[in-house]
Amino acid sequence: MRLISAFTSDTDKALWRLALPMIFSNITVPLLGLVDTAVIGHLDSPTYLGGVAVGSMATSFLFMMLLFLRMSTTGLAAQALGAQDPQRLAKALMQPLLLALVAGLVIVLLREPLIILALQIVGGDKAVLAQARLFLEIRWLSAPAALANMVLLGWLLGVQYVRAPVILLIVGNLLNIVLDIWLVMGLGWNVQGAAAATAVAEYVTLVLGLWLSWRVLRIRGISLAMLRRAWRGNLRRLLALNRDIMLRSLLLQLCFASLTILGARMGSEVVAVNAVLMNLLTFTAYALDGFAYAVEAHSGHAYGARDDRQLHNVWRAACRQACLVALAFAVVYGVSGQLIVAALTSLPELRALANQYLPWQVVLPLVGVWCYLLDGMFIGATRGAEMRNSMAVAAAGYGLTLFTLPMLGNHGLWLALMVFLALRGAALGWIWHSHRLRGTWFPSSHNV
Repeated sequence: MRLISAFTSDTDKALWRLALPMIFSNITVPLLGLVDTAVIGHLDSPTYLGGVAVGSMATSFLFMMLLFLRMSTTGLAAQALGAQDPQRLAKALMQPLLLALVAGLVIVLLREPLIILALQIVGGDKAVLAQARLFLEIRWLSAPAALANMVLLGWLLGVQYVRAPVILLIVGNLLNIVLDIWLVMGLGWNVQGAAAATAVAEYVTLVLGLWLSWRVLRIRGISLAMLRRAWRGNLRRLLALNRDIMLRSLLLQLCFASLTILGARMGSEVVAVNAVLMNLLTFTAYALDGFAYAVEAHSGHAYGARDDRQLHNVWRAACRQACLVALAFAVVYGVSGQLIVAALTSLPELRALANQYLPWQVVLPLVGVWCYLLDGMFIGATRGAEMRNSMAVAAAGYGLTLFTLPMLGNHGLWLALMVFLALRGAALGWIWHSHRLRGTWFPSSHNV
């Protein structure tokens, strides 16, 4: 009975109220990737799938380098909510939104040289790169909307208005899926159809997100005058925080991009099969990120209110619940992995090759759950420098593990990924434990 009550405490229930909607909405993101893979994977050549994989990797690298826009916004908004400061809450939305729109316009204006640079770095099969170029020329037109959507999602998470981010994610991704199927299979646009579907969905999501945010602003009593003042003010803290998180995201994206680059140089079949299997890891990560998002919001609220008890209760509840979910994913992939792969591609050579690497999909959820949860703790506390440093440790371990590639081949890539996730969790866990022992998690009053 005591064990059952531990899993159904008030904190656990509060965590699930925020995490469960985010899990269901989050999995629409990798579901889109699964649909992309399934639709493109059933065309008559692995070149199309390889092109989408390379194009998606380049897009992920560029946009996720700017993920600090979402992460810093969540932490700052949650802290402002905990401190009950409406003006800080307005500033937590407006300043990052301005940065997002400016950065997005720069990407659109520099799209062609950026695409040339990205494809030169990737290298590999020329036919795959040609398809990737077709994808990127359309996909990167959505940069302003994609980056602004990061800010809107982060702010809505920070204020714990659960329905709004759920609506954003589900509507945006379901629209993307419908357009994907119609443009690729119905109209025969191939990789260009996949890119156009995503670009259109991003802009529709932006309009919806702005409307939802305006509703929340009115509920929170934030006036237009407060929003006008929010554009101004000291940007130094935001820029310093975003600099550290950007460096952290850069290291993260370098590691994940190298998986595609190194896989591409092992052949078109290897890069295609890794793209199929990465969908499984991405699906798991986005589901577990539902807990990470809940931890971000609750830990940020506790940080703003300086509530140590709330902070530790949330952490223990997140560990209990997320570990169960990670175990469930490991079991599903162990039992049904071959069936999932068969649903994603009809190419016999890719199915046979994927089966060799399925055991990694069983292990990775159990290893990766800790870094996802700890990311949430540190994002909520806006501890960007420590996130940056822990990512540097993990990237170094990842790089050293790549020296096994001559002996292990593609298995070496998956081993390096496992080491990367493990070191991220271990480094953040050590820092978190050190703060708990010293009582230094909350800043002193003169630093607030």
